[in-house]
Amino acid sequence: MLNRLLIAVLAMFFVAVGAQAQQGKPPQEGIDFLTLNPPQPTDSGGKIEVTEFFWYRCPHCFSLEPVLEPWVKKLPRDAQFKRVPAIFNNEWALDGRIFYALEAIGEVERVHSKLFDAIHNGGGVRLKGEAYVKWVAEWLLKNGVDMAKYDAAFRSFSVDTKLKRAAQMTQAYKIDGVPAIAVHGRWVATATMSGERNAMLRVTDFLIGEARKRPVKK
Repeated sequence: MLNRLLIAVLAMFFVAVGAQAQQGKPPQEGIDFLTLNPPQPTDSGGKIEVTEFFWYRCPHCFSLEPVLEPWVKKLPRDAQFKRVPAIFNNEWALDGRIFYALEAIGEVERVHSKLFDAIHNGGGVRLKGEAYVKWVAEWLLKNGVDMAKYDAAFRSFSVDTKLKRAAQMTQAYKIDGVPAIAVHGRWVATATMSGERNAMLRVTDFLIGEARKRPVKK
């Protein structure tokens, strides 16, 4: 009986040690992240570019936002964060247009997280097409956005251009779901691959370190 108990305890010990060792392993290519081939150009100058692909109506993106925001604030000085709305179809493009219109009038930082919350907790997520666009516009008006500037930006050529670029990036970065975070045009981590949102951010931290150790040769 004592031997059986000892064997059981030892088995549990080795399982626990094995699990800890597994957690301590560095992220693995093809399991925790993808390597882009060919690498994509970046526009962050000498900094490591960190790009979140998102969709306002995605529940997983909404779930990521509370942990993403403080994580971004702690990024190293040699890293630069930006958001890109993933675009797979015309419905996703509506959210991209909203984002870029807000960016054009300097309102993204003020309302981005609040808009996410309103969409998912205020009923917007259930709407589509023009009904959704109208609902967002009404919320923006209530939250102090200059709607004359917003409407002009929403229909502007510059926003059209950014939408086309976002659609191209969604394809070039091989994004098949959101949220996804690309590091310096070379790797992409997703919550689906990593298992959950905090793991995805840990993988992204690892990839930032890899970008620092392995700079692109010019």
